[in-house]
Amino acid sequence: MKNYVAVVMLLLGICLSPGQELLALQTTPSQETTPEYQENIQDLDTDEVPESILEPEHLDEHGHAPGWLVIPFVLLLLMIATGPLFYEHFWHHHYPKVAVGLAFIVVCYYLFVLHNVHHPVHAMAEYIQFIALLASLYIASGGILIEIDKKSTPLANVALLVIGALVSNLIGTTGASMLLIRPFIRLNKNNIKAYHIIFFIFMVSNVGGSLTPIGDPPLFLGFLKGVPFFWTLEANWPAWVLALALLSTAFYFIDRKFGKTEDELALEEEVTYTNKFRMVGAKNFLWLLIVILSVFLDPNVLDWVPAIHYDGQKFSFLREIIMLSVAFLSYKFANQEAIKGNEFNFEPIREVAFIFIGIFGTMMPALELVGNFAKSPEGAALITHNTLYWGTGLLSGFLDNAPTYLNFLAAAMASQGADINSVTMVQDFALNRYEDSAFELMAISIAAVFFGAMTYIGNGPNFMVKSIAEQNGIKMPSFFGYILRFSIPLLLPILIITWLIFFAFV
Repeated sequence: MKNYVAVVMLLLGICLSPGQELLALQTTPSQETTPEYQENIQDLDTDEVPESILEPEHLDEHGHAPGWLVIPFVLLLLMIATGPLFYEHFWHHHYPKVAVGLAFIVVCYYLFVLHNVHHPVHAMAEYIQFIALLASLYIASGGILIEIDKKSTPLANVALLVIGALVSNLIGTTGASMLLIRPFIRLNKNNIKAYHIIFFIFMVSNVGGSLTPIGDPPLFLGFLKGVPFFWTLEANWPAWVLALALLSTAFYFIDRKFGKTEDELALEEEVTYTNKFRMVGAKNFLWLLIVILSVFLDPNVLDWVPAIHYDGQKFSFLREIIMLSVAFLSYKFANQEAIKGNEFNFEPIREVAFIFIGIFGTMMPALELVGNFAKSPEGAALITHNTLYWGTGLLSGFLDNAPTYLNFLAAAMASQGADINSVTMVQDFALNRYEDSAFELMAISIAAVFFGAMTYIGNGPNFMVKSIAEQNGIKMPSFFGYILRFSIPLLLPILIITWLIFFAFV
């Protein structure tokens, strides 16, 4: 019970503490400290405190967002949830204007009222990185046609989902989702239902990518900060196995109960299947490989990579140029049979691009409040591997899980006198050289990835998979319908079991 109370206090504190100063939590060396935090630092032995905390390289001289500025973000979430349900015609035609307009309001407040350029520039850079990766993977995978001439059974579906979960660790959850969602839909073409797509999002688009830094953006950011490459495999595989086993079992019995009717089964028995596997456009795997390799071209890690220098930060541009070039070239030279067979078009990536302009633009105040409380003395006092699991997880479902991961990792490290901007300290934190630090990092990592499946916006591939499914005539649940009908009754119990087994009693 104490853990539940701590989580509630942590989340309430985040929501109710807009007036506190923020220790900026960016993927850059810049940090800010509150007067109270500075007083606490002065009381510590300076040998135990990182120099970057005692003397931050960059102090934001401007104000921070007031609490009410989260209203555009909340409004955008509500419109994403209710638009397709209650005012579909308006939403379908005007969602780009709504998303861009709400983001514009928040960005203008930062620029002209708070005179804070740092946050909008950083959000823009993150968005460009995000959309370049998603667009290149979406377009390159669209030129690969996979045909499986096999009878659709619950066991065959489970096998494809588990294969997708494994593949997501090699080409990322986005790459695996875009590569396999169409074959999965075709395999079940005679009786495809919403729960097929939901479990695909659970297993392939999220939970599956927990074993390598390539798998999911939060883990990759941790790797860039100094978490050893194979740490995620060593630390996360037991929870990965448990969650996938539970999800596979749940899907198997649901598919048996709600799958094909007796008439559909009788008709399917008359069809002869060759059980053959056919692939068209395999050359596009080379484009996917280029995208994955380019991910590592980060100027903050490799000094020789050219970068845009601004406000003491290094922003990548070579990586994004490569990715966008892949997007163009892979489509231009794609196998036309594969393009037509996949019924490929740009609407899903267009929808994601506009929706996430709104999300990245409006979520800045929300992320600021998260960091505000998590880094305050009050928030630090509540930090345990249990509160980190639930705090990171619940917020990852509604905020972008990558910056949420960084926020909570920075808070956990700071509570033990460590600095997220020190590669050595991050490595030590991962190797449990601070008290319970490996458990805390494991809690943050698993929660950021697993809870990303709680909503359509928790992780980039979720919304894209939904859009592709709807283009194939599959009626998907609304934003709230997804949460109430699937996330809470199916995913949440698995997240609770994962917590009970790996964290609650440690």
